[in-house]
Amino acid sequence: MSLIKIMPCLDMKDGRVVKGINFVNLKDAGDPVENAAFYQKEGADELAMLDIAATVENRGTRLEWVKNVSSVINIPLTVGGGISTIEDIELVLGAGANKISMNSAAVKNPDLIRQAAKAYGSERITVAVDARRNKQMPSGFELVVSGGTKPAGKDAIVWARQCQDLGAGVILPTSMDGDGTQAGYDLEFTKAISDAVDLPVVASGGAGKLEHFFEAATQGGAVILLAASVFHYRIFSIKEVKEYLKQKGLEVNL
Repeated sequence: MSLIKIMPCLDMKDGRVVKGINFVNLKDAGDPVENAAFYQKEGADELAMLDIAATVENRGTRLEWVKNVSSVINIPLTVGGGISTIEDIELVLGAGANKISMNSAAVKNPDLIRQAAKAYGSERITVAVDARRNKQMPSGFELVVSGGTKPAGKDAIVWARQCQDLGAGVILPTSMDGDGTQAGYDLEFTKAISDAVDLPVVASGGAGKLEHFFEAATQGGAVILLAASVFHYRIFSIKEVKEYLKQKGLEVNL
């Protein structure tokens, strides 16, 4: 049985943690450094930090945010948003990230995944696969890029397989249909991805109840459970989530 990890996510804009619904209507959710330190203390296994406006604003990730957050934690930190070259990856890892997450740039230039995996090791390269339902696609899921603003015209499941072949170490699927709604992870999408690849899959987008975490692991096949709203708004503590999962027979680090 796989060890299930809990990963709070700091969506960043203008130096603050924000949270939206379906990628829009952003609200302030606090200071990133305070949140990071709090989540580590609470028992987070990993932390994600996504610069959600970087690609749309056509710039790289703000390195000072990475330095500030990484300086207060010693759990693995995955940073994404605006990472589009090997140089960007070098800078973000140099600023204290343990792993990087790429999305739009990898779709534009798939060879970047191969180069990054070769330079830094697959385990440090996460590819985020954002998708929305589209019946025209073979799997029913279409890849979207630029923070969910542009359809890519590619099947999201086919793309996830391609990412594995190119050397990605982790796949982070987010369903735009579920993001921030607290109505539950998109299990159909998460399962389609976890069935298609042999890599760790991060469930993302939509956690609102304790059972959603359990479903993501047991029905979605995810081994890392990412959530934002429920932790930022203190609906649940990480400890509560882990104790619930343990009670349900899953393996977690308490």
